[in-house]
Amino acid sequence: MTHPVNVQRRHLILGGAAAATASLVPMRSFAADPVKVGLIVPMSGPFASTGKQIAAAVSLYQKKYGDTVAGRKVEVILKDDGGVAPDMTKRIAQELVTRDGVQILAGFGLTPLAFAASPVATQAKTPMVVMAAATSVIVKRSPYIVRTGFTLPQVTAPMADWATKNNIKSAITFVADYGPGIDAEKVFVKQFTAGGGSIMHSIRTPLLNPDYAPFLKRVKDSKPEALFVFVPSGEGASLIKQFNERGLAAEGIRLICTGDVLDDDLMVSIGEVSKGIVSSHHYSAAHPSPENKEYVASFARDNNGMRPNFHSVGGYDGMHLIYEALKKTNGDANGDKILAAMKGASWTSVRGPMTIDAETRDVIQDIYIRKSEEVDGQMWNVEFDKIAQFKDPGV
Repeated sequence: MTHPVNVQRRHLILGGAAAATASLVPMRSFAADPVKVGLIVPMSGPFASTGKQIAAAVSLYQKKYGDTVAGRKVEVILKDDGGVAPDMTKRIAQELVTRDGVQILAGFGLTPLAFAASPVATQAKTPMVVMAAATSVIVKRSPYIVRTGFTLPQVTAPMADWATKNNIKSAITFVADYGPGIDAEKVFVKQFTAGGGSIMHSIRTPLLNPDYAPFLKRVKDSKPEALFVFVPSGEGASLIKQFNERGLAAEGIRLICTGDVLDDDLMVSIGEVSKGIVSSHHYSAAHPSPENKEYVASFARDNNGMRPNFHSVGGYDGMHLIYEALKKTNGDANGDKILAAMKGASWTSVRGPMTIDAETRDVIQDIYIRKSEEVDGQMWNVEFDKIAQFKDPGV
């Protein structure tokens, strides 16, 4: 039985001469043909750790569960977008859909990249599984987007609530100046002040900022009880080091943050300077479930001892969602059928129970409050509280 691909709608994406050229080769997929997943992540550049974590998780999932679902082989086509050029991400997505015939797009390390690819998903009616990018509004950019990672508001609101409940009365917000950071700032300010706290300043720093000293001096001079921080994965080590070197900890200022700052993959290199920092997130490599213990051990075994981080579980669960959707459609990779099968899906993840909201296509999951502690000679984010099945609260 054949499954015709709507070539015309795919060609609309390219436009002009490129579309005319593409139309010369009609594309048809057969039941025995592989289901192609185009995985677009940064494997090079400043955010390469995100791509490597996701790619490793996808590989681990297929190693454990095989590469065939409902009689269809699942072929993952990995593409490196460098993580910093939205136009490149969009071009790669276009080529994957029109030239390589992928039926599902996946990955997307940062918000601007997910934004760039979203029109491609819409026009081609191709499901787009966002595994990492975390701005709240992403799922609204295309009716074909489904998220398996998290949102910044989802992990920020619990941190603000924890702070007010633990007698922190004044704070400064300190975020990277792009979509997720702005989300985190707005949600923390809203939730913290609603709980009776006072925001002294809101500081935004350039993305990929190597020198936080001028911003930290302003914090130190203001003397808040706490500094709430969001910077993307990979930036936390530098910020925490400078926070301590500039004497903010010695002044009694508490650093509280989202889990991006204390990336599990980087905890060993961050070291003891992170001790005692409280954070909120949807995943910790120290999560005590049997599923996660197996996952951490398998991930380390296959990746030279690397510790899985929160981006990895976005990739691992993204593959699980794709596999389960194909089971429901009996191998039919039609975009609308796959999307319908993904909506409302629930399972026990290595992070805990999670669901894809049938209405919003966003993730519902437990959020954990963690403290950085030394366990067996290494630093880990040890969970001590939980907000069960928390939805994205929006901004």
